[in-house]
Amino acid sequence: MKVIVRAPTWVGDAVLSLPAVAAVRRGLPGSELWVAAKKDVGELYTAAGLADGILHLPEENSLGSLRRAAQAIRRRGFDAGLLLTNSFVSALLFCLAGIPERWGYAADGRSLLLTRPIRRKKSGAVRHHVHFYLDLAAALGFEATSPELRLTAGAQDIAAMRLRLRELGLDPARPLLILCPGASYGPAKRWPAESFAEAAALLQERRGAEVLVIGSAAELDIAETIRGRLARRPAVLTGQTGLRDLLALIAGAALVISNDTGPMHLANALGVPVVGVFGPTNPEATGPLAAPSRVVKKDVPCWPCYYRKCPLDHRCLTLISAADVAAAAESIWP
Repeated sequence: MKVIVRAPTWVGDAVLSLPAVAAVRRGLPGSELWVAAKKDVGELYTAAGLADGILHLPEENSLGSLRRAAQAIRRRGFDAGLLLTNSFVSALLFCLAGIPERWGYAADGRSLLLTRPIRRKKSGAVRHHVHFYLDLAAALGFEATSPELRLTAGAQDIAAMRLRLRELGLDPARPLLILCPGASYGPAKRWPAESFAEAAALLQERRGAEVLVIGSAAELDIAETIRGRLARRPAVLTGQTGLRDLLALIAGAALVISNDTGPMHLANALGVPVVGVFGPTNPEATGPLAAPSRVVKKDVPCWPCYYRKCPLDHRCLTLISAADVAAAAESIWP
């Protein structure tokens, strides 16, 4: 068979989908498996050794871009398409591309567009989001029992990133602490930049750490706030890294401190110690899956709200102190 998988939109979700895609890959020996994804997300599946090819989806959402994407997929002649997304439009894309078999959850009114619509399992207990994808694979007949995440970074990429950090003035003899203070989801997920800076200062003092700040270009002001508050200035690569760069940088880190966002899951899949700082979301659903990791959160009456922007005083995150996060980091410091 020739199968195409529509990947999740966000890096963190894509990381959590890797065990399910691995199950599909194992269950279709000799088949050709492609991934349709946004540019950086697609590279994740090649890094994990799960994709024979990537079809990059356009960044803009328009009827014209949908038609062009469908034409590109149609030219490849796929036999089946697996949707890891829930949207109606993603199912419509596979229909327009003429894929005979279309598999996915019966969500967003798209059941008639699917040849195998799967009803989602109902459970009163909170389950980790990795099972959202594993359950789908299992319902389609694939052996999908292991939620283990595994990623590696290329040796040449790691060497190139080490050289880049040296050029930015970081001492390679010191342990590297990476901060990810942003979150594309919205400001409600973001622990204050000042708190990130204070926690980093504590770890500079106690562990001799060099500090690197990463994130998207839209989060540069957050990175600059952190840089301005540290006496021993960090390196800032916010807005300057693709996925392969991030994998290489994180693979070389001693520890990562992150909000509930993609790099937290990248670090966890790479086996790098990670501290996840959680506000409005539930770490039982989206927290790090494996050791070495720690979650820092506060119990407040309005939690979990899942708001993108807090309508109150953001107490779920402002109550978390730098000392709390530094202590969590030191408990798993390598």
